[in-house]
Amino acid sequence: TAPGPRSYTTLRDEAVKLFNSLQQLESERDPVPLMQGVLQTCLDLPPLVDEIYCQLVKQTTEPPAPGGQGDLHYWQLLTCMSCTFLPSLPVLRFLHFHLDRTENRFPASEMAKYACFIREALGKTKGRECVPSLEEILVLMQRQEMICTVHCPGAPACSVAISSHTTAEEVAQELVSRLGLSQSPNLFALYEQSRRREQPVGSATLLADVLTRFE
Repeated sequence: TAPGPRSYTTLRDEAVKLFNSLQQLESERDPVPLMQGVLQTCLDLPPLVDEIYCQLVKQTTEPPAPGGQGDLHYWQLLTCMSCTFLPSLPVLRFLHFHLDRTENRFPASEMAKYACFIREALGKTKGRECVPSLEEILVLMQRQEMICTVHCPGAPACSVAISSHTTAEEVAQELVSRLGLSQSPNLFALYEQSRRREQPVGSATLLADVLTRFE
């Protein structure tokens, strides 16, 4: 199931817990659930978003083993953060400086590739209703897109590549073009179907949020 409501203590205590989680992340063999937990806490407690961004910048500055597994785990969580939350303007400026510095110091490295991906993501992120699903975190760790299967009435199912920023309207427009329906006077929309209900997906809804709800 997708992450649900949690009970929290004070912001200070939760910040300490997140710091401990980040320390654990460095040596975690399967970092995905831990990353999702950090993201969920930030979604539930927005004042901690800036704190986590600053901690991740600190952890990826002068790491003991640049490009090592622990260092890349921090970059991967920073990638997930950039596709989910925007920091405050001062932290955003600090983050961009860090990304530029990393690309200049380690050109063509994995860290530089993450820095480039993060910069592009920050230009598109507007905020999420849900944290990334486990599947989305896995593809973000590889800087790739997800493949979403859409079932179309009277036509075969279509596979569509989506990013963390792809809206339902963009996918609907792509499917209309693929199916040769661009000149049709009808309106087209995506529907979300579960065992209990079927409902239209709002045009501005991020498909990644829909997939998290399914998870």
